[in-house]
Amino acid sequence: MIPGGGMPDMQQLLQQAQKMQQDLAVAQDELARTEVEGQAGGGLVKATVTGSGELRALVIDPKAVDPEDTETLADLVVAAVQAANENAQALQQQKLGPLAQGLGGGSGIPGLPF
Repeated sequence: MIPGGGMPDMQQLLQQAQKMQQDLAVAQDELARTEVEGQAGGGLVKATVTGSGELRALVIDPKAVDPEDTETLADLVVAAVQAANENAQALQQQKLGPLAQGLGGGSGIPGLPF
């Protein structure tokens, strides 16, 4: 609202909304290009995901491979991917959180995890 009870300038509001939309698109593009890593088993298994959560790489140290115990290896892979995704979510919060705050706190905005 404009002081004195007038209506807000709709053109200004539209420009602000367009700027926020552009900033959000830039941040999402940056997330899609940024890679983060998670690991398990003291680094025996490493997973790399993009900031948007896409799995890009999985590295398994030969010491983690025991043909008699594939369950442990599977657990390490799952743990490494989960750790990488947690790191990606933290990056999303860092990059998108301030933009979501500008959109009214972020709650209820489709596609945002916070």
